[in-house]
Amino acid sequence: MGVWVVLLWFLELVDAAVPGLRLDSWGVSPRDPAELPQIFTAPLLHVGWQHLAANTIPFFVLGLVILLSGIRPFLVATLASVVVSGAFVWLFSAPGTVTLGASGVVFGWLAFVLVRGVFSGNVRHLLVGVVMFLVYGGVLWGVLPTASGISWQGHLGGAVGGVLAAWWLSRRPDAPGPS
Repeated sequence: MGVWVVLLWFLELVDAAVPGLRLDSWGVSPRDPAELPQIFTAPLLHVGWQHLAANTIPFFVLGLVILLSGIRPFLVATLASVVVSGAFVWLFSAPGTVTLGASGVVFGWLAFVLVRGVFSGNVRHLLVGVVMFLVYGGVLWGVLPTASGISWQGHLGGAVGGVLAAWWLSRRPDAPGPS
């Protein structure tokens, strides 16, 4: 997770330091088919240092919590969060906007951690979900359109992706037993 965090900060440094580079243009613009691949680049980019700083700690903590469960849950939760968050942004954001940032992934990971114990029946996952709810549960208001300039579409989509990942992993016949 440390490597991912360093990558996020490095990209913001490059964006800030290289005049005319405009990495932020690699965010998602709604309903433009040419922008669909940018669903995968948008979570790596941020609109300034404050935006990146706000995402860094929950990104690191939640990613680490999932990664400690194994690479498969981490990859499934991450891919589902990125794709569904990006799809929600692409489908539902206002025309002429560009959305970027790791918060869709953060919301996806949070939702994944909160519900995976419910789907799997694993007591340890339930307890981790309760702890993460106590720590980060307040951010769940971010799935509602409460603040201008904040992509509730990305947050809601990420959360839906996290729930879908938890459900899918709990239904797989090759899913590992409780861990």
